Amino acid sequence: MHIGIVGLGLMGGSLALDLKSYNLASRIVGYDRNQKHCQEALELNLVDEIVSFEDLKKCDVIFLAIPVEGIINALQNLQDIDPKTTIIDLGSTKEKIVTTCPQKIRSNFVAAHPMAGTEYSGPLAAFRGLYYDKIVVLCNTEENDPFHKERAENIFVTIGMQIVYMDAKEHDLHAAYISHLPHAISYALANSVLQQEDPKSILILAAGGFKDMSRLAKSSPTMWSDIFKQNKKNLLDSLEVFKKELRTAKELIEKERWEDLKEWMQKATTLHKIL
Repeated sequence: MHIGIVGLGLMGGSLALDLKSYNLASRIVGYDRNQKHCQEALELNLVDEIVSFEDLKKCDVIFLAIPVEGIINALQNLQDIDPKTTIIDLGSTKEKIVTTCPQKIRSNFVAAHPMAGTEYSGPLAAFRGLYYDKIVVLCNTEENDPFHKERAENIFVTIGMQIVYMDAKEHDLHAAYISHLPHAISYALANSVLQQEDPKSILILAAGGFKDMSRLAKSSPTMWSDIFKQNKKNLLDSLEVFKKELRTAKELIEKERWEDLKEWMQKATTLHKIL
């Protein structure tokens, strides 16, 4: 297959490496608005050639590995693709993308969310195996032509992913708690510490707990502000639930209800029995 990738950062670059590793593409071309990313992608041999957005339309498969607002815009500009061209996005929100996809290409467009990634970005962050043994959520596939659905499924299974099917609205609700809320908390924690501590103290005292909690704050603000925008309602609901739990902890500590606090903590530890 001739495959095109829009967005040559961590997700798109890592996908390119896996597509090559599993011999899924005879040729991989890339497009990125960031010229530095284009140059690095070529130097790292992530793609065979950098092409224009128009030239991407000649591909058999087009992956959209860009921020979610960019995915919506890109779909508007792909309405003249060949009926046999498959479009697959890798966005972290799904409902708005699915509902705004032009009807002319809705059967071609497979809405996917690979549950994979790191806190790093750019072509230099790409590595082979990012997607292996990870979940990929495919949304509203009943709207897809079976040809495009099966093509997407075959690609994801070949690179080692496990497929889960979900309604886009349901996906965004779950993603708000499992993915988007943790990022919001991490950004808030980082900003809280930056306001109170000087850099020297942070370097000296920051140990495993802080580093683990603040790791997500390294993630791309451009990408995550788009995600928060698209999943606003669900994220706000999850933040309210989180605030309620923080208020509970604050009240138990203020009133020195140490046994109740211990019980509250004990309940939280049961999460890892599920994970």
